[in-house]
Order: sequence, then C-alpha cells, then structure tokens
Amino acid sequence: MENEPTIEDSPLSQPVTSGGRTVNVEIYRLKGDEKWSLEVVDENGNSTVWDELFESDSKALVKAKETILAEGIDSLIGPASGKGEWK
Repeated sequence: MENEPTIEDSPLSQPVTSGGRTVNVEIYRLKGDEKWSLEVVDENGNSTVWDELFESDSKALVKAKETILAEGIDSLIGPASGKGEWK
C-alpha cells in the first residue's frame, strides 16, 4: 500500500464573515510543495477551489478576501442542498 500524501494546512485558514454570512477559507498544500491551494467552503458544504496555485499562503488569503469584496460573499455560497445549479 502506497503512502498517502500529507496535507499541510496553513495557519491563515479561517472563517470569513460578510453581510451576516460566513465561509471557511481553507489554504493548504501537499507537504514538501512550495505553492498553496485555495478553497472556500460555504455553510452548506459547497466548495469553490481556485485552479491557480499561490506563492504564499498570505497571497491565497488576500485573493479570497479580494474575491469576497469584489463579487460579494454570495458568489461563494451554493445551494442549501449542496447539489444543483448555482445562481
């Protein structure tokens, strides 16, 4: 059995609230990798993952917050069922 990769979570991962709604900003990478992945998970368990990898965990956090400011937090919140089409 092969060893599964180890995920390293950033200490900058955090909940972000705007307009009374909260999403979890999750920043992580495979242990040993230099670049960070960015994922935002809403209260319904829907996930938005950026294709782009980030040079630092702080740059990933800035991107998440910029997206929330520019597009609104609702742009990262999917349906209550966790299934179906996003608005």
